[in-house]
Amino acid sequence: MQEPEGGKGDVWDDYRFVLAVHRAGTVSAAARRLGVDHATVIRRIDRLERRLGEKLFHRRASGYTATQAGLALVATADTVESAIIHGEAAVGRAGSRLVGTVRIGAPDGFGSTFLAPRLAGLVERHPELDIELVATARLFSLSKREADIAIGLSLPPEGRIVGRKLTDYALKLYAAPSYLARHPPIGSRGDLGGHRFIGYIDELLYSPELDYLHQIAPGAGARLRSANLNAQLQATVAGLGLAVLPCFMAAGRPDLACVLPAEITLIRSFWLMMHADSRDLARIRAVAEHIYAVVEAERGLFAAVGQGSRIKGRG
Repeated sequence: MQEPEGGKGDVWDDYRFVLAVHRAGTVSAAARRLGVDHATVIRRIDRLERRLGEKLFHRRASGYTATQAGLALVATADTVESAIIHGEAAVGRAGSRLVGTVRIGAPDGFGSTFLAPRLAGLVERHPELDIELVATARLFSLSKREADIAIGLSLPPEGRIVGRKLTDYALKLYAAPSYLARHPPIGSRGDLGGHRFIGYIDELLYSPELDYLHQIAPGAGARLRSANLNAQLQATVAGLGLAVLPCFMAAGRPDLACVLPAEITLIRSFWLMMHADSRDLARIRAVAEHIYAVVEAERGLFAAVGQGSRIKGRG
């Protein structure tokens, strides 16, 4: 459908496209975020550049990079967006219906194993509320609106981000009984040197809190590596080696055995974060409160099973 050349009334609509391209870095990613096609994004950017008489982006094979004029416009658009969000929050406080979409970015293990099955009640209570759960091993930029709520292993050092600790959680060393039956017994940490480990891919570690294998067995390297915690869990169950796994995922499973439970316990933390501009939106606040509530109700899942020295993580 051909779009009209629009006047001042379309300015904010065009600014949304500039913000999306700046935050996403590519036209295709911006188009997905906006729910339009690739050509529409290009047409909108071109139209705004003609109207302003300024080049807003450098077009490169790797993506779009804002020019100085583009950055100035992005700053203005970000301010306008913040004002709109605050206005929505003020209106939302006056009503009781939760309408719209909330995107949650969460680590793969927490998001898929713990959180996903505990969202049903929230959705049933609010039929006009849609949830997008992005459960993957990466950091989410709240400033770039990649998520409305982010679960992370630490708070960011700067930015207009607000958050609080959800819970500490324990990790222990696990192996399949079949693996332990085929390999030399493990009576102390000194016996770990001759065993196979499963862990993260070093260059794909998205948080320093996950770089813990050397704390368990100094000098050991993972023979099988994956950036995905669920893949590590499944590889451990299959008997490929030893892995450090969160107790909320591994404890109590008959296909996994805890190795040196009295000696090895690592402690990390989950934090819930929101952008300062959007934390008062009724739908975002309600989802955040639901996450706090389900974690609090089942806090025992995150505790260590058995006693052991607590190896504190960074952050």
